[in-house]
Amino acid sequence: QLVESGGGSVQTGGSLTLSCALSEFIDNYRMGWFRQAPGKEREGVAAIDIDGYIKYADSVKGRFTISKDNIKNILYLQMNSLKPEDTAMYYCAADGIRQSQVSHLVAKFYRNWGQGTQVTVSS
Repeated sequence: QLVESGGGSVQTGGSLTLSCALSEFIDNYRMGWFRQAPGKEREGVAAIDIDGYIKYADSVKGRFTISKDNIKNILYLQMNSLKPEDTAMYYCAADGIRQSQVSHLVAKFYRNWGQGTQVTVSS
């Protein structure tokens, strides 16, 4: 089970930190953050693999940071310098099957999803 929290409304340039709590050991899973804006496809934002490999979408590089707490089994997404185009529903995802790094930001390679948390950035 994945439970996201931390969404909200901020102004351009603001920051938010999303959290995703797992009911299992996070060490066993490749984890990702995805987002979906109205009328758009779900897109990968950031992912962290079991071995610690991290991948970001070009649109968030340098602004977002993905991390995890292996003791608390929580995944984080620190979001800085937020832009109106970051407005979306953000989802946490997990999968225990090893995949190539090119698949880390592809939604179909994740079988477990949270319910989402809304992020709204106003100009």
